Amino acid sequence: MDGKVLARIAAIVFVAIAITATVIEVTQEEGPAPASTAPALQPPADPLRATLRRCQQFGEAAASDADCLAAWAESRDRFLGRTPASEVPQHSGDQ
Repeated sequence: MDGKVLARIAAIVFVAIAITATVIEVTQEEGPAPASTAPALQPPADPLRATLRRCQQFGEAAASDADCLAAWAESRDRFLGRTPASEVPQHSGDQ
């Protein structure tokens, strides 16, 4: 046999195997989905997040809304890891 003929036969066999594997994969029936043993993790509701969403819908009007300004300040403090002024312990060393 010639080398070209052998290469053609090998290519045809390879294509036939690939087509067969694809047909088997497509026609396989999926079994029932495995039951999840762990509950889905859902973070607790965050009122700050809801306020920020509401302020987002206000557009430019949110810049003059006291609730939005307070929510932005709290969000900024959370992001920067700052303690809000109302929670900072007072030092009584000044007498």
